[in-house]
Amino acid sequence: MNLNAIIRKLLPRDDKFFRMLEESATNLVEAGALMVRIAHTRKVAERDQLVQRIQDHEHRGDAITHRIFSELNSTFVTPLDREEIHALTSSLDDVMDHMHGSATRLIIYDIRELPEPAERLTEVLVNSMEQLLQGVKYLRDLHHPEPLKVVLQKVNEYENEADAIFEEALTILFKKEKNPIQLIKIKEVYVALELATDKCEDAANVMESILIKHA
Repeated sequence: MNLNAIIRKLLPRDDKFFRMLEESATNLVEAGALMVRIAHTRKVAERDQLVQRIQDHEHRGDAITHRIFSELNSTFVTPLDREEIHALTSSLDDVMDHMHGSATRLIIYDIRELPEPAERLTEVLVNSMEQLLQGVKYLRDLHHPEPLKVVLQKVNEYENEADAIFEEALTILFKKEKNPIQLIKIKEVYVALELATDKCEDAANVMESILIKHA
């Protein structure tokens, strides 16, 4: 057991990093709910307003990330290793960045209506983010690892589901879309959504390494 771990056991528990990580994951889930609404709306004005709200969540996520990093630099003893907190924070921020990127592409490329596979990818992404929020909460009690293990398994399953939808979506897109510019636009949205789901798995992998080390 390293010195930091020994000190953690002796000092009173400080939950501020857990609170901030939960705040970051909650911010993701809230933005995800807006992304689902975007996927199902057919009104351009409403879509644009929702994209702006996601951008607000992206800015909030950046602020939370900055706050966590600042606390890491000024806190002597942390409840998890600094590298673990940093990696998990960065992973959650990456999920937000790619989801925000998929939303902003709708405006940049003037995509008026999302294809059905994009709706399915969005739903899988949101399901995965909801599991991440639960997983972050379970980090407070690593002595009871089973609930977190279930979360990690579900995130992995969602990532596999997203891969399957992505491959199917590209197959259909390249067969049916005759306009090369429109093809590129839709493909970019698919890629951003699929990457966001990949980043959810990256965050889950960080939590798995934490679980292995501390459980």
